[in-house]
Amino acid sequence: MALNDAAIRALKPQSRGYVVADEKGLCLEIAVSGSKLWRYRYRFAGKPRKLALGPYPEVSLKEARQYRDEARAQLRDGIDPGVERKRAKLTAALSAANTFQAVAEEYIEQKLTKEGRAAVTVDKAKWLLLQLKPISDQPVAEIEAVELYAVLRRLEGQRKHETAKRSRAFASRVFRYAVVTGRAKADPAAMLGGALIAPKVKHHAAILDPAKLGELLRNIDEYEGAPITRLAMQIAPHVMVRPGELRQAIWDEFDLEAKIWRIAVERMKMRRLHAVPLSDQVVAYLHELRQFSGPEGYVFPAFHTTRRPMSENTMNVAFRRMGYSSDEVTAHGLRTTASSLLNQSGLWHPDAIERALAHGDSDAVRGIYNRGQYWDERVRMMQWWSGYLDRLRKGGEVVPFEHRPSIA
Repeated sequence: MALNDAAIRALKPQSRGYVVADEKGLCLEIAVSGSKLWRYRYRFAGKPRKLALGPYPEVSLKEARQYRDEARAQLRDGIDPGVERKRAKLTAALSAANTFQAVAEEYIEQKLTKEGRAAVTVDKAKWLLLQLKPISDQPVAEIEAVELYAVLRRLEGQRKHETAKRSRAFASRVFRYAVVTGRAKADPAAMLGGALIAPKVKHHAAILDPAKLGELLRNIDEYEGAPITRLAMQIAPHVMVRPGELRQAIWDEFDLEAKIWRIAVERMKMRRLHAVPLSDQVVAYLHELRQFSGPEGYVFPAFHTTRRPMSENTMNVAFRRMGYSSDEVTAHGLRTTASSLLNQSGLWHPDAIERALAHGDSDAVRGIYNRGQYWDERVRMMQWWSGYLDRLRKGGEVVPFEHRPSIA
């Protein structure tokens, strides 16, 4: 006899569990605890089977009959509803593991973290993933170009053109990773490269006038803020490294007797070991710096803890306090200053200057050869450069460089 809600509510638990039938294979199991569970009993390939349809009253009588009828329809099509249920659960689990978010996190872990990429690179990747949050929960194989484009257009609408460009590039790397790991068929980000607004190229502000550079160096010497910040600004023009490489420097990387600074591979943008010849002036600055942060740990620690390096904004904030705008001086722009003036001097081979700046070489073999070939020249060049900066700092007469071709 078919059940109704009144009859179901009247069912009480007994000393043993029991079953009450509805119709067409649907039944209700009443446990000793009093809980009630819908089951559909059927036969497939001659074998008896049961399919759980959910607890009562969360699943009503009407819903239980609807689920039973759907299972009966599958049986008529030769499908085992129990097996189909397991397959659907597995598919759902795989889809959850193959969302854009999951694949992106795996990419960051496998291709960035485990390969020893710099912490700042990993952090930037995680930040870019946050920008793509609207597609994060979608299966990576089902994301269309138009959906990604909508996310990028939203960023452009906020005037974040560079962020949109970098987000597209990051998404493309994730999609390509999904393709090679068998979880996607194509990279929908690839076709969007020309669809975005091209961001205006913004070069790092740099002083290229020797007289103004000398004035900057004198102002740095007179900086009344934290001594470690002052010394970082004093050293930066001499060593020509990237600001992140300088502020994350640790004392173990320095050999002051040999006058060499060996920067670890994982901290270099080009993922190559970089050695910096230290001039006498830089060694003197480092000896002064030891009284504030040595002899181990970070050379330029944060203000409130020695367990972290100086903030990436510290030097630029100091320049602003000194009266320089972001259009006049930046920490990164000091590299441009050095590169420009060293090339203008005509005294040094362009490749020696490039090696000093730790720029990459498209020809790997040539790059290895040149790093060794120009070491002696770089040692002389760094000492000459420090001497030149000293002359500018002291306000000596500035003799313009001759405009002659660089040494070939």
